[in-house]
Amino acid sequence: MMERRDDLFFMRRALELASQGAGRVSPNPMVGAVIVYNGEIIGEGYHQQFGGAHAEVHAIASVADETLLRHSTLYVTLEPCSHFGKTPPCSDLIVDKGIARVVVGCRDPYPEVAGKGIARLHAAGIAVTEGVLEAECMKGNEAFIKSHTAGLPFVSLKLAQTLDGKIATSLGASRWITGEESRSEVHRLRSTYDAVMVGEATVRADDAQLTVRHCSGRNPLRVVLDCRLSLSLESKIFNAEAPTLVFASSSFASLPKVPLLRERGVEVLFVDEHGGKLDLRQVLMELHNRQMLSVLVEGGSRLSASFIREKLVDKILIFIAPKLFGGDALSAFAPLGVSMPGQAVDLRFEPPQFFGCDVLLEAYVET
Repeated sequence: MMERRDDLFFMRRALELASQGAGRVSPNPMVGAVIVYNGEIIGEGYHQQFGGAHAEVHAIASVADETLLRHSTLYVTLEPCSHFGKTPPCSDLIVDKGIARVVVGCRDPYPEVAGKGIARLHAAGIAVTEGVLEAECMKGNEAFIKSHTAGLPFVSLKLAQTLDGKIATSLGASRWITGEESRSEVHRLRSTYDAVMVGEATVRADDAQLTVRHCSGRNPLRVVLDCRLSLSLESKIFNAEAPTLVFASSSFASLPKVPLLRERGVEVLFVDEHGGKLDLRQVLMELHNRQMLSVLVEGGSRLSASFIREKLVDKILIFIAPKLFGGDALSAFAPLGVSMPGQAVDLRFEPPQFFGCDVLLEAYVET
């Protein structure tokens, strides 16, 4: 029982370390590692950047006396890799160093690993414990896991709304519904996603930039859905401050605006159109092919509803301000086709978080 409590404690520390790689390691997973000798942490590490050393390598390198490794336990949030990629296999390094025991949070779904790393450790006679804080470890890499199991990016919808579920007034005004603390958190969230997506209506209404400005962090790929290429070339989202990709209907591939966008450094891709709307699944498949593991959708009511109707959403992030706009204001979601309570979209809430006067509700879409 004592060992189990210790395993939980040290795996939680490994998870804290893993989270420091958010926004830096994709398309690799976020991984944290802790090395414990006689109940004390003697080494720590996490995967710091794509193409760089893995968490286990950093943790082992941080141990001052390597002779202790043969009597130590390594805690790692994700199964150690077993293949040569940009770095050598971590499972081989663990075996070479003679680490006595390895505690793994969850298995790696990547086909080149997928149990092979754990098998390598077992074959070398290393004691392996699996599934410690498995749910938490899987959540930390939910985008990586979905990418390698479903072949699509992990999609989150982000909304800022009033308590009565409105995202703009009857005149279309939406700045600002939430407070400064919430808006800063949105910028932090952006920095952790590979891509941020909006529709042309949101760009036209807000002249959105979709860059990370209120915190440190990378700019995600800006993705604009502009079916008919109707947006002005002077829109801020075409300002070259971040990589930008526009999806449009194949019917408009010959427009003279296409080379003008490309001259500004904006990439334009054409996908199928159905009833005046772009094929969202095709859009996501294109992003997946570009190793975009995660997409934050910051669109309006119509785009959000389209993603929900087509069952392409994994998580919804709703910042709720303590305000009321009333029935004549714009609702957060366009019609979803729900006529009976049993047809409702079912969600699973995570614990709420507060940012100033606002509350953030995080909910997973139940499938």
